[in-house]
Amino acid sequence: MPERHVVPIGSAATKTTAAPELVAVCHEAESDDWLFFCHGLRSNKSGSYEHRCRRAVESGYNAVRFDSRGCGESDGAFVESTLEARLIDLRHVVDHFDPGTYALFGSSFGGAVALHTAAMDERVEAVVTRAPVTTAETFDEYRGTVEREGEATFDTGERIDHRFFDDLDRHPFSDVVGRLSVPTAIFHGGSDDVIDPADSFDAARRLETDVLLERFAGESHRFSRAGEDRLLERAFGWLEWVRRRPEGSGSTIR
Repeated sequence: MPERHVVPIGSAATKTTAAPELVAVCHEAESDDWLFFCHGLRSNKSGSYEHRCRRAVESGYNAVRFDSRGCGESDGAFVESTLEARLIDLRHVVDHFDPGTYALFGSSFGGAVALHTAAMDERVEAVVTRAPVTTAETFDEYRGTVEREGEATFDTGERIDHRFFDDLDRHPFSDVVGRLSVPTAIFHGGSDDVIDPADSFDAARRLETDVLLERFAGESHRFSRAGEDRLLERAFGWLEWVRRRPEGSGSTIR
């Protein structure tokens, strides 16, 4: 049975105010292998992440999904949920469960979180991404709105301001290129009109580690159920290869 966890992410501002908290759900497996999931910019830990965690358990992983600050059940305002904030959130969640090593799965903006974390944390042994954000140009439309109006508001009421872009510019993908050394898988829908599939091909060319890149013809930014099932089959097959990979294996681009 999945277990709900509450993870503090900071000190209390006053004696009467509790520390902000994140909500995480752990799906346990009978193993020492861990996989943490990072959701997209305007997503949360529900929906497809429940299915992904169940699939992870079937493959022998203790799987953790969580809401970043300002999302889902977690504390905080969405406008404060910058890339740096999400990197901090992920670190708190991982430290809460304290695995010896772990793998990451990040989707869209969560892919950026996963890649930057994998480049910094020596405990990460592999990273899987789906349509990851690998260039600040992905958000150029919103940047223009923020420059003109001071903030950009989505149709759901969530908003971002200059903090989002200031922080994005402080974490260029070149930081990942220079540091990432663990095997990396990138899956991208061929008909994605939110994040250009060409960005993933460019990222794979720049990375200096083992890379698996697959383009899923006909899939958009949000995969169909059939596409999602195929992605998970490929992802967990690849993770099994990572566990047993021969020394000196090289990059694979498909």
